[in-house]
Amino acid sequence: MGAAAVLLVGGRSTRMGTPKADLMWHGQPFADRIARLLLRSTDGPLVVVVAPGQDPPQLPNEAVVVEDGREGRGPLEAIAAGLRALPDDVVAYVSSTDVPLIHPAFVRRVLAAISADVDVAVCETEGRLHPLAAAYRTTVLPEIESLLSADLLRPMKLFERVRTRMLDASALLADSAISNLDPTLTSLLNLNAPTDYERAHDLELPEIKIERFGTLRQSSDEPTTVKASTLGAAARAAGIELDQHVVAALNGDQITGEAAVPLVTGDTVAFLSADGGG
Repeated sequence: MGAAAVLLVGGRSTRMGTPKADLMWHGQPFADRIARLLLRSTDGPLVVVVAPGQDPPQLPNEAVVVEDGREGRGPLEAIAAGLRALPDDVVAYVSSTDVPLIHPAFVRRVLAAISADVDVAVCETEGRLHPLAAAYRTTVLPEIESLLSADLLRPMKLFERVRTRMLDASALLADSAISNLDPTLTSLLNLNAPTDYERAHDLELPEIKIERFGTLRQSSDEPTTVKASTLGAAARAAGIELDQHVVAALNGDQITGEAAVPLVTGDTVAFLSADGGG
């Protein structure tokens, strides 16, 4: 059973007053950052659901863009559009486009809550359900379509009909990766209004461990940690020019030179020469 992701970017953003997908998070659009973090979190495709007629926001090349069936009918309609675009027997993490602090460890924990006897795993904190911080089997699609046909649009109706596991804060924080890397569950922090956006920008950027190899290792006073939200920002903070001569290994495996790669707490970036000197 593979793991995929669905990102919904077609909301009306009435409280924010501007499309949230295009808001910038330290130089990177929300939709682009969240899409790339979802790609880091799963081994399957990423489906991005836009509103009918909406121009897609900036996204990574790997994203598959589909249109919502009918605008203005809530998240179930968009979730259905995303699940239809996925292969059979896949579990998909479904996310909104206003959670730029989402952590891959959080996504993986929610996906892992889907077991043989669970169809949906949904987060529930402070009495509030988060249907856009949840994992769905593609096999629940017929049930969603039945609800939509009956104009039953509340996600709770789905949760009542299928085998649903609720994940409260204690269940999430029981995972050591989350308790270490996202102890305040900022992965669930929705930025709905301008005041939310302003307060979130006051939060500290993630601390990234920096390693250098070969010709890039020059002196003992070079920084070993930096505050950065993307690979490009980490390179600048470390005094490294990320160009065709330099690549980076993210957490010891993913080799990339793409500045837009998003970074999160706990990441280690090793910079090395792409010319063989590293």
